[in-house]
This record gives sequence, structure tokens and C-alpha cells, in this order.
Amino acid sequence: MAKRPTIEQLARESGVSVATVDRVLNRRLPVRTETASRVYEAAVRIGFHAAGLIGQRLREDQPTVRLGFLLLKTDQPFYGAFAQDIADAVAAAQGLRASCKIDFISPQEPAEAVASLEAMAVACDAVAMVAPEHPTLAAAVERLKERGVPVFALLSDFAPAARQAYVGVHNGKVGRTAAWMIARCARPGKVALFVGSHRFHGHELREIGFRAFFREEAPDFTVLDTIVNLEAHELTHEAMLDLQRQHPDLAGVYVAGGGSGGLVTALREMDPGRRPVAVCNELTADRRAALAEGLLTMVIATPRDLICREIVPLMAEALKPGGNAPAQIFLPFNIYLPESV
Repeated sequence: MAKRPTIEQLARESGVSVATVDRVLNRRLPVRTETASRVYEAAVRIGFHAAGLIGQRLREDQPTVRLGFLLLKTDQPFYGAFAQDIADAVAAAQGLRASCKIDFISPQEPAEAVASLEAMAVACDAVAMVAPEHPTLAAAVERLKERGVPVFALLSDFAPAARQAYVGVHNGKVGRTAAWMIARCARPGKVALFVGSHRFHGHELREIGFRAFFREEAPDFTVLDTIVNLEAHELTHEAMLDLQRQHPDLAGVYVAGGGSGGLVTALREMDPGRRPVAVCNELTADRRAALAEGLLTMVIATPRDLICREIVPLMAEALKPGGNAPAQIFLPFNIYLPESV
């Protein structure tokens, strides 16, 4: 039977003295966080019996990091699920004591976004938010940067000169992927594109990628003027029915932001022989059903879990002395087809 690792072995593995290990175990005298972390990591490696206790005390000695998140206040189930994912990621973060505050903002009101950001910055040490690009918001992010409050952009980039980092998918590639699918599955004709707002940098990049693909790779298609749907289901539904009336050769449609519920409703009301190839974002229950029915051809989904696992430690790292983060972190998006749901 193998003997349990001793304090002497732990000291050798940690590169510290036995007295230091004793202080970490029994809190006799203060020990630097870096040293205590080294002892804890060594204890885990060698299977030291009190590794759990050391880790617990290490967490107890850490200050609580207050993390704030601002998401969009819409009728989209995506943001409710995203909020829960964020809360779960903060609670599960290893080696981090953190609290989590989540609020919602209107995507159409820059003044509200600024007010919410400034209020969140009072209650939290670092903030991550989904927001449109706007000069007043960029100025607010710059002020917070000067105060030492890092701000991160989620899903759609904004204030690139002042925000700490962008974490999300490569939206240009998302747009090109949507265009690729339509070009492969539809006969040449008219193609419609919906965005929530031209203020969203992510939507702009999806539009650029979408149009660029057709211009470069599928010139037989004609991309119609972009429609702004304000991420509203009703507007998308009405616009889709109008498009089919105006363009009998409507071959494809891509909803680059929210409002896809209206797309699904309109597709269900159309003659099956005249339905365009349809692509949208985020796999919700209604879109999963629409894929299974053959109403949608593809759904491109944001990897919420990956984003949460990236953003939480990045926010904590940015609060450390000399802490930094890469300017952009692009994560792979998920693709769902009728045969994969």
C-alpha cells in the first residue's frame, strides 16, 4: 500500500520550505498568494491529502471579484439562456471568488446603454456587454478605462479603441457561411438579408461577408437591399410575405440577427413549392422544430458555453496588476442542419 505524500515531499515539489507549507496549511503567518497557489498546485499533483483544504483556504483568502454583464432586453430566448450560462460559469470558475450581476438594456437606445453601463461600473469591478457601436457609448467606455474599470465587448464589437477585448465569433465568416449555404441549395434568383440594426458591428460584418461571398463566388444571385427588422418577429414576418409578393424569384433569405421567429412563421404560411432557402441564427426550440420540418436549411449558433468560459477568467485577469487580454478572441460557431438536430 503506497504511503500518503508527506509535508516534506510537498515542500520539495513546491520549491518552498517545510515551514512555508506549515504556514499555508495552518495559517500561522501570512503567505503570499503566489506562494500559496504554488503549494496548492503541487499538492494536487502529488495527491496530498489536504489539497482540498489548501484550495478552500486559498479561495477564502482571495478578494471577491465583482463581475457585471449587460445583455440585450428583447423577447429572444437566446439572452435568457445566455444569462443563465454566464451565472453558471461565474459560479464554476476555478481559483476565483466572484459575484455576478446581470442586467438587460434596449439595443435601440444608446443613452440607456450608457446609463446602464455607468451604473454597472459603480457596482462592479469589470463589465462585459452586448451593445451597438455608438460615439456616446465609446466615450463612456473611455471614461471607465481611465477609472480602471475594464469593459469587454460580447458578440458584437464596439469602442475598439477603449474596450478591453472582444469575445465572440468571427461575424464576417458567419455571413459568408450563410451565403455559401444559400448559393449551394438554391437556384439563382433574388436573396434577402435582414439585420437588427446597422449600429451593431456584428450585423454589419455579417452583411459584408454575406454580400462579398455572392459578389465573388455566386454572381448569378442578386442580393436585395438590406432590411432592418429591429430584431422584431412581427416586422420580419410582414417583410417576408411582402418580399415573396414582390419577387416571385426569391431564392434565399438570411436573418443575420434577431427576429427569426417571424421568418419561421412566414415560411410556414408560404406555398411549399415557393419557399426560399432560409438561414438564421441561434438554435431555439422553434428553430429546431423548423429545421426538422424542412422550413429552415441551416441555423448558425453562437457557442454560449465557450464564450462564458473565456470571458469570466479574462475579466478577472484584467483586474490584476499588469493584467492584460488579447484584443480579440474569435470562437468557432456551431452549424445545425435538418439531419443534425
